Amino acid sequence: MKTLIKFWILHVLLLVVAGDLSAQEKTVGLNPLQAYYEIKEALISSNAGLAGAKATQFINAIKANERTNASKVLRDKILFDAGHIAGSKDIEHKRDDFSSLSADFYALVKALKLNDKPVYYDYCPMKKSYWLSEDEVIKNPYYGNIMLSCGKIAEVLK
Repeated sequence: MKTLIKFWILHVLLLVVAGDLSAQEKTVGLNPLQAYYEIKEALISSNAGLAGAKATQFINAIKANERTNASKVLRDKILFDAGHIAGSKDIEHKRDDFSSLSADFYALVKALKLNDKPVYYDYCPMKKSYWLSEDEVIKNPYYGNIMLSCGKIAEVLK
């Protein structure tokens, strides 16, 4: 009986540890650029809760990526803005912080070449703000469905 109990305890502990490692591997393996795109998508769909969760994943991806340490000042600004997105409940506040995050993250992506595919640097004339996108189709994260296609491509990073 004791052997059976020990077996089950060991089995449960292994499952818990494996689950923790799996979650850590997902975060560490997440490319900061992909994590950024996921915040953008959540803002496009006006999902404040999801945007906050994706901002937390983005923070972890930035911290786990050693290349982002190249510019500590820029990295700290990015983490600050992402922290505000993660902590706020208001979608408009998240969008305001996303504007700052996008400007600083663009500089980091451009300097460190974090992309292996083209990155589209899009501009919203109504908000006077930029964002990064993985494709040419404009999907504005600052206004969601209200002005989904408002904007233009300002630059393409290759």
